[in-house]
Amino acid sequence: MTAPSYEDVAGAVLGAAARPLPEDVAAAARRTLFNVLAVALGASGSPQVTRLAAALAVPAGVPAAPGVPGRARPADAALLTGFAAHLDDFDDTHLATVIHPGASVLGAAWAAVPGTGVPGPDLLTAFALGCEVQLRLGLAVSPEHYDRGWHITGTCGVIGAAVTAGLLGSLDRDRLALALRLASLQTLGHREAFGTEVKPFHAGKAAANGLLAAAEAARGGFADEAGAALPGIGGLLRALAPGERSPDRLLDGFGTRWDLLDNTFKPYPCGIVAHPGIDAAVQAHRRGLDPADVAEVRYRCHPLVPELMGRLDPSTGLQARFSAVHGVAAGLARGTGGLAEFSDAAAADPLLSGLRARIELVPDPRMPRDAATLEIRTGAGVVESAVEHARGSLERPLTDDELIAKAEALAPGRARPLWDALARLAADTRPRTVAAVLDEAGQQVPVS
Repeated sequence: MTAPSYEDVAGAVLGAAARPLPEDVAAAARRTLFNVLAVALGASGSPQVTRLAAALAVPAGVPAAPGVPGRARPADAALLTGFAAHLDDFDDTHLATVIHPGASVLGAAWAAVPGTGVPGPDLLTAFALGCEVQLRLGLAVSPEHYDRGWHITGTCGVIGAAVTAGLLGSLDRDRLALALRLASLQTLGHREAFGTEVKPFHAGKAAANGLLAAAEAARGGFADEAGAALPGIGGLLRALAPGERSPDRLLDGFGTRWDLLDNTFKPYPCGIVAHPGIDAAVQAHRRGLDPADVAEVRYRCHPLVPELMGRLDPSTGLQARFSAVHGVAAGLARGTGGLAEFSDAAAADPLLSGLRARIELVPDPRMPRDAATLEIRTGAGVVESAVEHARGSLERPLTDDELIAKAEALAPGRARPLWDALARLAADTRPRTVAAVLDEAGQQVPVS
């Protein structure tokens, strides 16, 4: 199938934006926005975010990021927000593509809204469509693009960020198409960065580059002259997936069938393919397993687990987020897998490092991505703990109450007011910004 043009995509986006979001899509967009805002707030005081915020600070500008004091230039605020939203690897995940759509789109939405904002429904719609377009691009190049080593959140996120920024900037069809063309030349991110601060930087740069693409399209100038010479979507798809791609995934059923409905939310701050193993370990812990009795663990899992999370002896919390054996060790020893279990201190914990050394990854291509089995040998025999569908998967999605509880752990005392503020957004016709929503919920640290 021939790929659609950027004008086709822009027209479809604007057509969908002109209609109210279906009720289930609006709910999915609110859950995604709530989750990614909570994750960004939870990371706002981290050393990594604080250091980057200091480097980007300026006397005048837009609010720096959710929960972060100070100001930054709009593109830098988008970068910082996307970085904070993805730092802890606790943000939303679309399982079919492994895209984290919320981070880059939140960055664009945070920094792109002009003046006092746009009506609440328009803000939610711009966020939803930014997520939707990047997911459809991801589906068009999956699985080859990711299998080639690209960090798909960075490469597709810039397109989603450009959509959100373009809608919030009221770009017409031709200007939005130009924004997408410019954004398509700024894709970035390799999977080799997993386990380092560069990984969340990919999401931040996607937000910033998408914002800049929309701003340049709005201004015109050299972009108008260059636009005609820029490659079309077919060129982008060939670059991202030179072997096999599905251009029809971009616009098939656009506005009536939403891939955003398949977005999921993590119960653990680490690579999602390890979640079934952590569930199985927590399950064994709750059955009374004593970690001191564990002699050996055979961890049967999908082959993506060792490919993406094969670190056997992480030395930092960021590395631990990409160590499946660390997640299982934490589940066995502590019966949970929160931020504390993926900290620098947990990575250095002798009990966890000892358990990690006794866990063997056994990839099995017959094992679904959201399933895992632990065969745990103890002095008394072998104990098996199996999980058919991980918590947070499409088959076992986090409930609203579970999502609120997750946010409360990240930002104590803040979750319910933020949930309620976002619940009002779709019917709130006042000019709104994301920062104003946080202010209403008592969330945002005053800028200085």
